[in-house]
Amino acid sequence: MPPPPGLESARCSCFAARMPLPEPAPQDASVLETFPNPYPDRDYEIAFECPEFTCGCPKTGQPDFATLRITYVPDQLCVELKSLKLYLWSFRNVGAFHEKVTNDIGGALHRLLAPRRFEIVGDFQVRGGITTRVTVRFGA
Repeated sequence: MPPPPGLESARCSCFAARMPLPEPAPQDASVLETFPNPYPDRDYEIAFECPEFTCGCPKTGQPDFATLRITYVPDQLCVELKSLKLYLWSFRNVGAFHEKVTNDIGGALHRLLAPRRFEIVGDFQVRGGITTRVTVRFGA
């Protein structure tokens, strides 16, 4: 299939050719954006489920698939969803153990948002006959 018009001479991955924004560097938290919490005087919970998270096995290079569940009680900031999607997509070609990738994502979001409470659960599909669930919590 030929490249899109205007990209004939450009060298790009399939990801970049289909996205209106450039592919973020792996684990590049600078793509994450925030907006002001519309109700900072209230405790309310925001929950995201990302059923198509993919990273790579650091031992074999094979893809690992997971559902990430992110739940937080915002303080002053909320994460913008498109930027979160791009950030999570940046892990597709990153080789990392389940424990590391879940802690890396949780740590980056916690540092960015400074929420009252935060939890991320990485529910990874079977690898070698074993499923893995990694839970990272910050706050009360």
